[in-house]
Amino acid sequence: MQVEKFYYDNKIVRNFAYATVVWGAVGMLVGLWVALQLVLPSALNITQYFTFGRLRPLHTNAVIFAFVGNGIFMGVYYSLQRLCKARMFSDKLSYIHFWGWQLIIVAAAITLPIGLTQGAEYAELIWPIDLAITVIWVIFGWNMFGTIIKRREKHLYVAIWFYIATFVTVAVLHLVRSGELPYTWLKSYSFYAGVQDALVQWWYGHNAVAFFLTTPYLGLMYYFMPKAANRPVYSYRLSIIHFWSLIFLYIWAGPHHLLYTALPNWAQSLGVVFSLMLIFPSWGGMINGLLTLRGAWDRVRDDVILKFMVVAVTAYGMATFEGPMLSLKSVSAVAHYTDWIVAHVHIGALGWNGMLTFGILYWILPRMFKTELYSKKIANWHFWLGTLGILFWAIPMYWAGFTQSSMWKQFTDAGQLKYTFLETVTYLKPFYIMRSLGGTLYLVGVLFMIYNLYKTVKAGKLVANEEAEAAPLQKEYAKHEGEHWHRVIERKPVQFMILSLVVILIGGIIEIVPTFLIKSNVPTISSVKPYTPLELEGRDIYIREGCYTCHSQMIRPFRSETERYGEYSKAGEFVYDHPFQWGSKRTGPDLAREGVGNLKKTNGWHFRHFREPSSMSEGSVMPAYPFLLENDLDISNTEAKINAMRTLGVPYEKGYEKSAVADLVLQSSVIANNLVGDSIRISPKKEVIALIAYIQRLGVDISKNKTATFNK
Repeated sequence: MQVEKFYYDNKIVRNFAYATVVWGAVGMLVGLWVALQLVLPSALNITQYFTFGRLRPLHTNAVIFAFVGNGIFMGVYYSLQRLCKARMFSDKLSYIHFWGWQLIIVAAAITLPIGLTQGAEYAELIWPIDLAITVIWVIFGWNMFGTIIKRREKHLYVAIWFYIATFVTVAVLHLVRSGELPYTWLKSYSFYAGVQDALVQWWYGHNAVAFFLTTPYLGLMYYFMPKAANRPVYSYRLSIIHFWSLIFLYIWAGPHHLLYTALPNWAQSLGVVFSLMLIFPSWGGMINGLLTLRGAWDRVRDDVILKFMVVAVTAYGMATFEGPMLSLKSVSAVAHYTDWIVAHVHIGALGWNGMLTFGILYWILPRMFKTELYSKKIANWHFWLGTLGILFWAIPMYWAGFTQSSMWKQFTDAGQLKYTFLETVTYLKPFYIMRSLGGTLYLVGVLFMIYNLYKTVKAGKLVANEEAEAAPLQKEYAKHEGEHWHRVIERKPVQFMILSLVVILIGGIIEIVPTFLIKSNVPTISSVKPYTPLELEGRDIYIREGCYTCHSQMIRPFRSETERYGEYSKAGEFVYDHPFQWGSKRTGPDLAREGVGNLKKTNGWHFRHFREPSSMSEGSVMPAYPFLLENDLDISNTEAKINAMRTLGVPYEKGYEKSAVADLVLQSSVIANNLVGDSIRISPKKEVIALIAYIQRLGVDISKNKTATFNK
């Protein structure tokens, strides 16, 4: 039989490996800084560019897209070439992909701290960067499918199934979530508003976790765990069930992030049902991974790479058991908006993604540099620091979550709320200190790894073009007796991609389309009016400063919440909110009714609170915003904002943009004059005036109409 010689491209794998290590350390360092900001807020919220609200999105984007993203590409470029027995389709495309992705990360690292954000979790990056992501993702897919099509191995191994599903699903998620209307070269508003925006966001957000943090890593697990153990995958049939059931069910689960909110009940119920079913394929994959090690458990004690992988797969199993449990309404009522959710997310990020990435790095680099790992002892130190770091990080945060929820819901014998919100914040500081300790241990372990890999690489020499040989792909294929039916689709990558696309589109279409087309899903409220130009500018400042990372604007129908915050939230309240601001974590109190009722505070109170939060709320962990008192409000784009909002369906009168600035000036003067009565003299042109206007507007429209006239 004729054998062809060819060369694997190890250079691109090395580049992504280096990027994974560097961005991982950076992202985790930012995460540790953010964690410490809740312990030492006055010391660590330095300058307007490094406040908690601006750094927290930087941390999540750095870990997800820089660390995990580069880890995905590292593993895919290494394994795909060997599974296909072919060099990557195009070295040039590989080069563009690598540098394009790094430039996107740098652009994110610049824009987020300076306040350029979309205000949507995991989708904060501004529209030009979104376009760049689209281009680079297409280049990645082009290179991947070009490699698959020119392969010398007829069948597609299970790892490649997950790579294909990742590519098509992330493309769909990104395109739908990136629906936005630019009003300047850098800024835009979401196409969607309120309830619809919330549904799209958590359809995207949950499935970004599913198809960026999970499916590609399952593909890596299916390749690297058998390689490290030198054993075949436990069950081919189980991998088939795992793959198709997972990608079909996952896409439905997003609404479980919105239980007890203003989202229609039918959508919430769909999210619950499909989330519960997810435990079966998820645990099927975990079992398939762990049982691959059957007969090799003695090696696990001695092989540090297998230790990392076992902890990773175990963490995957824990997170994918907990996720369906959190989708139960009774559990969500306790956990949502608390630190329990933060702990849950980090079991996946630190345990599943982090530990598997470390194991792959320790396995790949010595092989590409034709040398031995510099120090297994240091690697073992890294393993134990990482494992202990996860425990010290997660356990205090689970405890903090239970404590938060319990304190929020407790009443005295007289029927009054037992604790103020601020008491629940100050009580949690010891837990935040323990979390910071866990993060420090985990980061120190990463620094150990960097040293170990540096010494390993220095001792060897990269085989940039690794020689290989294989028989060419046979055009005619003879079916083997007893061959499984799934082998047919495995031989047809394009058809496999199309089928994967159809499977993932079903859930998204059924959940999202009715919410947009059936008007009764989002009944309007006659008293709800568009924001004034000053309030709109203030809202944009609120989003710029990342206030949604700590505050929610969604009062759930629980007695503890209506007593604390006011009337529960309704779908029609948010029809002009582009984007929605329901939040996902309450480090600070809910703000949905901040401008009315018992919660209403004077303009002077808000002014002093923004200048120095602890002066008004002793023990507050909120950053100070003195720069809002110094910066002039930029009104150069006010007309463009009004025009954009009208295009999106907000009922500003035609031509109103011409008088919008005059209305803004008038309202800001009223607020500034009101502050004089509170012994505060400040120019009406300052940003703080706009932010006060927005905060004081929250809840006002609903209070105007207690009977809440619904127009269906």
